[in-house]
Amino acid sequence: MPRTAKFNYDYKKGSTWPYETLISQFDFPILKTEDQIQAERDEAGEGVIPYYRFSEEVVSTVVRNVQSLDLGAWNVLRPTVVTRLGDVYAKGVLPDGKPKLDRELGQLSDQVICIQRNKRAQRYPRTEVYLVSEARNELMTLLARSYPSVNMDSLFRRSGLSELIVPNLIYDRGMTELSHAESSDYISPTMGYVRADEKIVSKGEIITAEVAQMLDSYKAEYNKVFGYDGPRALLYLGNVLLALMLVALLYLAVFMSNPVVFQDRNRYYYLLTVWLLAAALTFVMERMAPSLMYLLPYPVFALYLQAFFRKRVVLPVYIVLLLPLLIFDGNGMELFVMFLLSGAVTLVTFERLGKGWLQFLNAAILFGVELLVFLGFRFIDVGSTGTWWISLIQIFVGALLTVALYPLIYLFERLFNLVSVTRLIELSDTSNPLLKEMSAKAPGTFQHCLQVMNMVDAVGRAVDADVPLLRVGALYHDIGKMQNPLCFVENQTGAVQYHQGKTPQESAQDIIRHVEDGVALAEEHRLPSVVADFIRTHHGTSAAAYFLNQYLNAGGDPEDTSAFYYAGPKPTTKEQVILMICDSIEAASRTQKEFTSEACHRFVESMVDAKEKAGQLEDADITIHELNVVKSVLKTYLQQIYHARIAYPRRKGSQA
Repeated sequence: MPRTAKFNYDYKKGSTWPYETLISQFDFPILKTEDQIQAERDEAGEGVIPYYRFSEEVVSTVVRNVQSLDLGAWNVLRPTVVTRLGDVYAKGVLPDGKPKLDRELGQLSDQVICIQRNKRAQRYPRTEVYLVSEARNELMTLLARSYPSVNMDSLFRRSGLSELIVPNLIYDRGMTELSHAESSDYISPTMGYVRADEKIVSKGEIITAEVAQMLDSYKAEYNKVFGYDGPRALLYLGNVLLALMLVALLYLAVFMSNPVVFQDRNRYYYLLTVWLLAAALTFVMERMAPSLMYLLPYPVFALYLQAFFRKRVVLPVYIVLLLPLLIFDGNGMELFVMFLLSGAVTLVTFERLGKGWLQFLNAAILFGVELLVFLGFRFIDVGSTGTWWISLIQIFVGALLTVALYPLIYLFERLFNLVSVTRLIELSDTSNPLLKEMSAKAPGTFQHCLQVMNMVDAVGRAVDADVPLLRVGALYHDIGKMQNPLCFVENQTGAVQYHQGKTPQESAQDIIRHVEDGVALAEEHRLPSVVADFIRTHHGTSAAAYFLNQYLNAGGDPEDTSAFYYAGPKPTTKEQVILMICDSIEAASRTQKEFTSEACHRFVESMVDAKEKAGQLEDADITIHELNVVKSVLKTYLQQIYHARIAYPRRKGSQA
């Protein structure tokens, strides 16, 4: 949360200053823009000043060679030659020609050089030192002044004195490179000064680039040194109030979108955890590396929410999750808009591009959305372009991080005992080993489960239920039947009569046992507990009616019927109720002979009424309106799948 005062003015280049005239409260430097600093760096780097090391050894060698040189008739000149040669070499001698091009540093300057002598470096105009040819000419000129009667050209040519003059300034590439780097990097960040009590901008004045630069500089200095001067207790109290209001807003967003979330503590704790992670990441990044805020993979938090919650919950919560950006970061509005739009787009695209290599296509779309927002704000702000490429790299890496961090949902599943949409999609794949085993051992049951899955899908969408969860529950609710498949009529052939010779109690117990066997299989194959709950509740505490009626018709004791009832529990969620009703209707519909509109109406109404009268729906979180919608959808669905076909007329004269 904020710990210091903030510069509470909003402004844009090209707009007018809407506030009172702003007077500086303190002295502050005017900061250069990134473009200005970069231009100065480029200018400093255009001409590379070469460094040369002054070599005393070369001078000594040349002097020794001259002293041993045979000047013939001119040996009397030797002391003067040595003295004048020392004067020339004292300034320094460079090789002939222009400075060479350094392959890595570029063109070396031919105007200024730097000479290192006695561990000190000093700059000189190039004209203050000699080239080799200039040194020879200077030496001849000096000697000619002292001995005008001597033909110096003849002396130099016959004695070989010209060939002895060599450069004593040796190019030092290491120092040249170091100096060039320093001259390019160490550019003054300021350009002028504003004194206290000076006017910065007047009310109604157009904010030009120069005024905006002063405002930016004042804002930076204000936020840096103008600390909070009120009671510290009020500062902390304000931070606490802000935090509590954000948590309250999170609570309100969930309550208004789907209050059922509060019935599951793990889901609400997960929401708080995701929100705290996002807020902490924003806070730490803003304090430690505010220039890297574009790197934040905020859209991945939208995916973390979508993995466990309905869409109507995700977007409001995601907006609340982004609010700390507006508090912590000075560039919060741009980041808020950027991550809001990219997160919303990701929620849509990830459903279709969330598998395999398509995730990288999703990252490309995410990068494109954030790039458009970034460019939009740059064009509006007429901002600097010098460091755009750094921000664009951050946005690109952030898009890739969104894909890279998504698998953490599997860790969250374990930590909070939740089931993600991705996990549900995997479980609903009919190539799943457990489903393949059921299709092989109990093919009739498997077909029944597929039919129920289609029914709950249609019903679930009509009442805004959790359709992915419903589909999985429908596929697995009868997996216990494959432990004893012939016990159930849908898996029997005409020659098989499993229940022949068994008492009604024994048959009922064999039927009822499929729930217990299904739960055991779910635990063995580590199915989510929410899926196992469908297995436990899809019959509630109802009776195995066929064998109960058989028992009572045979004179059985009405007070001793506990063996014919399922152990339950009764369904408690809307999804469990839908599965119970669809399971019963799909099974019973196979005994129906008529599927007219009236017949389907009577059939569905009687089935649902029977469940209500038996008290199977009394613990369920489903409204009367939703129950009516369920019945309406099922009536239409039955008419569609059991539609009548016309008889094809025979062709006259045909034998078939």
